[in-house]
Amino acid sequence: MNKLFMLFLITQLSACVGITHSQTTKRETYISAGQTFPIKSLIDINNKTIQLNKPKQRKLILLFATWCHDSQRTISDILASKLSTDPNLQIVGIGKEESVTSLKKFKLEYQVSFPLISDPDKAIYDQFANTGLPRLLLLDENNKLVKALIGEDQHTIDRIIWE
Repeated sequence: MNKLFMLFLITQLSACVGITHSQTTKRETYISAGQTFPIKSLIDINNKTIQLNKPKQRKLILLFATWCHDSQRTISDILASKLSTDPNLQIVGIGKEESVTSLKKFKLEYQVSFPLISDPDKAIYDQFANTGLPRLLLLDENNKLVKALIGEDQHTIDRIIWE
């Protein structure tokens, strides 16, 4: 019985690809290296405007979900790394299908130090991907995409490099 329960639990939590997509759906990214990130500002969960055009700052845009284990691990890894205190890096988390309330709870529970944006209807997420969480978009100082990552493995933090 325990094995059956564990198998069910693993099946439910694996890959964080979402309920609406089958496992055979090809993961697509709708922004390519060298393209300019189209969003200039966002409103965070505290109703503060977050400007994404700060000069001389790279950006890490994290598309995630609070229920997703891979998202939780990636955020914890980022917060424990020197990325979270890098003065030349702006980190912004965008909660796919998340309410302001759920993100405020998550921010408190995980002690998230960067702004979180609610994306309850996936309007932001759908501009950049069709499935797969977390998604990490690494932008250069000019808001051009350097690379996009899917953070479904335990070593995602090691791949966050602007090269």
